[in-house]
Amino acid sequence: MSRYRHEIDNARAHIVSLWLVIILLAIGLAYAFRGWANAPSDITLHIPPDLSAGSTVRVGEVPKPNVYGFGYYMWQQLNRWPKDGAEDFPAKLYRFAAYVTPAFRAELLRDMDRRGRMGELTGRVRALYEAPGAQYDDSRVQTVGPNAWTVTIEAVIEETVAGLPVKHTRIRYPLRVVRYDVDRELNPWGMAIDGFASPGPSRVEEPAKEAS
Repeated sequence: MSRYRHEIDNARAHIVSLWLVIILLAIGLAYAFRGWANAPSDITLHIPPDLSAGSTVRVGEVPKPNVYGFGYYMWQQLNRWPKDGAEDFPAKLYRFAAYVTPAFRAELLRDMDRRGRMGELTGRVRALYEAPGAQYDDSRVQTVGPNAWTVTIEAVIEETVAGLPVKHTRIRYPLRVVRYDVDRELNPWGMAIDGFASPGPSRVEEPAKEAS
């Protein structure tokens, strides 16, 4: 009789241990489900353009070449007036509004109004391109915070009116670029231009051409 009682006690102890395992598994599954539910549905990976030497990519980290590429491309587009600055400039500000911060957009709108009053928009065609010999290198992107960079772009501005050149100027732009993950549908880059870093845009003398 004692043998059967002992077997029954062992069976009950085994059942209790199984219940403990089930409870622990249930708790683990609950935590796993909670983590899965709170995990982001999308992640952004910024891949550097040169992977010839290998690269370690971390989620959310933006390589310097990508920051420079963003700043240069957006600034080039904002300064591209293919037909008429009076129409193209406001159209570009509207089209690329998601890629500049509200404060900088307000600054650009004031600049547009000033240019309009001075007659520097109507009929004017404008283009911006990277200055010769001023291609990207790491020194052109300075990290100034966990979510901010200063991007130094050296570019040539060309403007024409009725096909006649009226401006050809080499300018250095220290652009302030910030992380701006507000709306990925409108801005998949997750960055925006926030204005000019000190000392602001400055004219650069063209290198002297060698006599032929």
